[in-house]
Amino acid sequence: MLSQLFKTFSNCLKIPELRSRIIFTAIVLVVARLVAMTPVPGLNGAELAAYFQRLAEQNSAGNSVVALYSLFTGGAIERCAVGALGIMPYISATIIIQLLSAVVPGLNKLVREEGGRAKIIAYGRYLTVLLCLGQGFVMALGWQNPEATFPGFTGKLVMIENPWVYRIQTTIILTTGTLLLMWLGEQITERGVGNGVSLIIMVGILARLPIAVKDLWFKFFPPAGMAVQGSNWAYGVFLLILLVAVVAGVVMITQGQRKIPVQYAQRAVGRKVYSGGTSYIPLKVNYTGVMPVIFAQAILMLPGMLFQKLGQMYNLEIFLTLGTLFSYSSWFYFAAEALMILFFSYFWVATQFNELQVADDLKKYGGYIPGVRPGQATADALHRTMNRITFAGGIFLVVIALIPTLMTRFLKLDYSITQFFGGTSMLITVGVLLDTMRQMESFLLMRHYDGFLKKGRVRGRG
Repeated sequence: MLSQLFKTFSNCLKIPELRSRIIFTAIVLVVARLVAMTPVPGLNGAELAAYFQRLAEQNSAGNSVVALYSLFTGGAIERCAVGALGIMPYISATIIIQLLSAVVPGLNKLVREEGGRAKIIAYGRYLTVLLCLGQGFVMALGWQNPEATFPGFTGKLVMIENPWVYRIQTTIILTTGTLLLMWLGEQITERGVGNGVSLIIMVGILARLPIAVKDLWFKFFPPAGMAVQGSNWAYGVFLLILLVAVVAGVVMITQGQRKIPVQYAQRAVGRKVYSGGTSYIPLKVNYTGVMPVIFAQAILMLPGMLFQKLGQMYNLEIFLTLGTLFSYSSWFYFAAEALMILFFSYFWVATQFNELQVADDLKKYGGYIPGVRPGQATADALHRTMNRITFAGGIFLVVIALIPTLMTRFLKLDYSITQFFGGTSMLITVGVLLDTMRQMESFLLMRHYDGFLKKGRVRGRG
């Protein structure tokens, strides 16, 4: 199996175009990592990095808001780096524009016009700049008052005396860093292999893998003088089986499809007669991808932070109690996150999957689902089918999203380890790898080489 895999990789390097695309992608990803490691001028990033290192050694970093945000930036926020905002403002702007395009008639019409897609992309870039300016200013204030942002931090991060010079400079630099990452991602998509923005996020996640491996190794083989209780081999075997099961489950659900059969009748267009045939509509089980998990976690971050700050500022017990309810370790948070993931799963499908348009296209080209009348009846059938599939995909996302939090609570593992057993990082990593391998496979099959996904295909894949 491994020999076949290495042979496939060697075949990739034999194709000149694919080889150049792979090398270009690797170089750009290295540049993206440099952006995530270069500190902002006027900030003492080394002191903040040492603070996070102490937390990691004490196993007290936990499943915090900063840890979750740092996941998407590849640790840039911990170093006060130029790329501390990461690529998330661009993703947020793109999602907002997509949702508005589904509900605002003017944008919906613009999408279907010639050249409208380019205008929508431009609107997303403009919104990215606005989000970066706002988030960059807030992040600059957080670094200016590190005691409130990072509990237990006692040092000084800002080396610039004039506060407004520091705030304006840092905001501009952070905005520029995000725009640079956005441009690098677009270059990978155009000239490299895979989706550039997704690859930048995935590399940032995988950059934390060595830390997770080291922490897990110390869990079983603690060094001399380190106050960590070693674990037995049965515990390690359980973690290995859990990791394999989660990866297999993510691959199956990501690849899984419900194929709706379609029959095309014979039709005449001008003097040409087109014969009928059979095809299918592929409805993905996990149609929403990782978006519901990101939405749910992003929204649930805010109440906990807000109530904790209000409780500390005004010393009100009710705010402290509400802050505890929205903490990662509470059962209320588990239930709220599960319900919100299910809600956003249906919401995302409702805004992105238009069964009426699919039914109209089928009717326009003479296609129909066997046993279902064309038109509104076809749209209703697709709506019912998609609802059932969405429920299954939503339940799967709930299970995957809660695995890291449950492992942190019951197995007493640090979040730097558990984030690779499920949650957003696992969904993004597996999804991006599968998409990249599909693109590489298309080059291989064109040159009559065996692809990555030829064997062991999941049922339901075309």
